[in-house]
Amino acid sequence: MSIADNIHQIRQELPAKVSLVVVTKMQTVADIQQAYDSGIRVFGENKVQELTTKQQQLPADIEWHLLGHLQTNKVRYVAPFVALIHSVDSLRLLQELDKEAQKVGRVIDCLLEFYIAQEESKFGLAYDEALGILESKEYEALRHVRICGVMGMASFVEDERIIRKEFKNLVGYFHDLQQKFFAQAPSFNIISMGMSGDYPLAVEEGSTMVRIGSAIFGARQYPT
Repeated sequence: MSIADNIHQIRQELPAKVSLVVVTKMQTVADIQQAYDSGIRVFGENKVQELTTKQQQLPADIEWHLLGHLQTNKVRYVAPFVALIHSVDSLRLLQELDKEAQKVGRVIDCLLEFYIAQEESKFGLAYDEALGILESKEYEALRHVRICGVMGMASFVEDERIIRKEFKNLVGYFHDLQQKFFAQAPSFNIISMGMSGDYPLAVEEGSTMVRIGSAIFGARQYPT
């Protein structure tokens, strides 16, 4: 099936309350343009360099999301235009985002990334770490970032019970944080979970935003 056909099928499957981020990691500008021509306006990239390059080559009305780990020394490259950062995993990163957003007169929307999988990972918060950030005076002083929800990636396993449990944990974190810190913030409404291999389970468990790439573009061709 074509890129347009795949997008249409996925959109038919997703409930109206679940938004689609089309992941363009390692995809060509031509293929991304096909997705754009099929009506997609929200795209996600993993790496800053790839994001900034494609942002310059593609239509200006695209809403770009940064999905991968963001180093503080690269924040300035995306601060002028990025719509949502899914991968906030430290107070230091929030502070750098706040500083760079202030320079360009913006408020940058962010998600707290949680480590929910069984596999070892370098990135993602434990729940207690997130509490520490949100309870800190340093966070309270920030004026140019807005936390809009949570993000997580489930284990890459066949066992649906494991995947569902991890998704349930992330949804639980979302509701706990919402109650403790964001009860009066309607913008705190995003649960970003679910990718090409597990998004139907994620939707069943409460995802409000899925990140899908290979199910649209086909398997990625990694350079050898």
